[in-house]
Amino acid sequence: MTIQIINGPNLNLLGVREPDVYGDTSFNDFLPRLRALFPDMQIDYFQSNHEGHLIDKLQEVGFTCDGIVLNAAAYTHTSIALADCIRAITAPVVEVHISNVHQREPFRHQSLIAAVCKGVICGFGLDSYRLAVASFKP
Repeated sequence: MTIQIINGPNLNLLGVREPDVYGDTSFNDFLPRLRALFPDMQIDYFQSNHEGHLIDKLQEVGFTCDGIVLNAAAYTHTSIALADCIRAITAPVVEVHISNVHQREPFRHQSLIAAVCKGVICGFGLDSYRLAVASFKP
């Protein structure tokens, strides 16, 4: 089983930017722990600060992998293009937010992506990724 994790803008700064909100662990430090929790799954990772690169990756893997965990970050709230892309692929997508979006700025309270995803996980920090990957287990 292959799961693709796709992270959007500034998630490469996890552990550095707003550690009081997002924690002090980088995603690169967390990823080996996540893979160790699911040794029977291939967990691939992609991160970009560019919306078009996220769409390209969704299109590249969206018909071949077993599931996608997407943290589109700021693009979650604005991207009709990402939502349209998710509608067009066959792999199920779980949207992840590591913070509680309702404790953040008002524009973060809406997601154009949530309606086209298999599920949405918010507010569990990096553990959100564990929950999302586990949701794909048969």
